[in-house]
Amino acid sequence: MTVDTYSSFNKPLLMLEARALSCIRGERQLFQGLNLTVTAGECLHVRGENGVGKTSLLRLLTGLAKPEAGEVLWNHQSIAKDPSLYHRELLFLGHRDALKEDLTALENLQLYAVLDDFHLPGDKALAALWRFGFRGRENLPVSCLSAGQKRRILMARMLTRQAKLWILDEPFNALDIHAVQDLQGLITEHVEQGGLAILTSHQEVDLPRVRVLDL
Repeated sequence: MTVDTYSSFNKPLLMLEARALSCIRGERQLFQGLNLTVTAGECLHVRGENGVGKTSLLRLLTGLAKPEAGEVLWNHQSIAKDPSLYHRELLFLGHRDALKEDLTALENLQLYAVLDDFHLPGDKALAALWRFGFRGRENLPVSCLSAGQKRRILMARMLTRQAKLWILDEPFNALDIHAVQDLQGLITEHVEQGGLAILTSHQEVDLPRVRVLDL
């Protein structure tokens, strides 16, 4: 059984744009005057040494933090104008696992669906988990899983979430070579179906239509 990430988009062209962003942390200016545009079917790989502001940039793009100057626009509208609408179309994964340790893999996926306010049928939840190696393990508590297995639950969430824009902070951390290939395949499907992806990674990524932003 396959799970469609989403069937179609309502708008012919989706776009995330940052205009003249400036970011200060403490007394340090991480970047200023930063501009970027990502459109439907594109992937942006944000690179740079530790501490240059990669995670800070992602937080600005998600609306979780406010820039010192500049603005972020989704489909030509400031994300500050209607944050709830923007967040319904956004999937953000940070580099720390946000899973409930006392719940099972399946229960975590179902909980995410409730928090994200969309209906996730049980068969689709199971199909997503099985795709990423959880057949027979879907009812194990997350506390019993390895770091790599926990990341695979998050990959199942990416598959089922139906978000148009993915913003991913170091998504390849703790993954073995096979899981890296699985995740690259998942991101490839997303952009080929008209989605947008922005990610940070210290390693090279093998993705279609990927552009690089060096901070």
